[in-house]
Amino acid sequence: MKIKIKHLKDLPDEVQRFLDHAGNYRIYAFYGPMGAGKTTIIKAICTQLGATDVVSSPTFTLVNEYSTEQGESLYHIDFYRINNLSEAFDFGIEEYLSSGSYCFIEWPELAEAILPDHTVRVKITVGEKDERIIEFSLPDLIL
Repeated sequence: MKIKIKHLKDLPDEVQRFLDHAGNYRIYAFYGPMGAGKTTIIKAICTQLGATDVVSSPTFTLVNEYSTEQGESLYHIDFYRINNLSEAFDFGIEEYLSSGSYCFIEWPELAEAILPDHTVRVKITVGEKDERIIEFSLPDLIL
């Protein structure tokens, strides 16, 4: 599926469309160059899911946890500053991925080998006039 976001004001509706299409999947890996909008899109997703905390980039903390209005946890994980896979294990990546909570992962390339089969891979590119193009396909697994 491909979603084009031409204006920031369209983001909430397009993110809801994305979530509706993704259904019950809980782990999302976001690919795209620096400045493509990974964090902005994850912020919008967390807002749509009812996050009550301020959503920000976890580049330095590696993992941010947000609570929803329903008391659920949302995990925002950033591998940008990870040098090797053992560092991901050191901060407990397996616990996050097996928690059953939403996990939104930026810069997942280093962790590809440990991402579950049911990970939704999301590619973000910058199109004409700064539009953002979100492309994703759902895993073959049915949850």
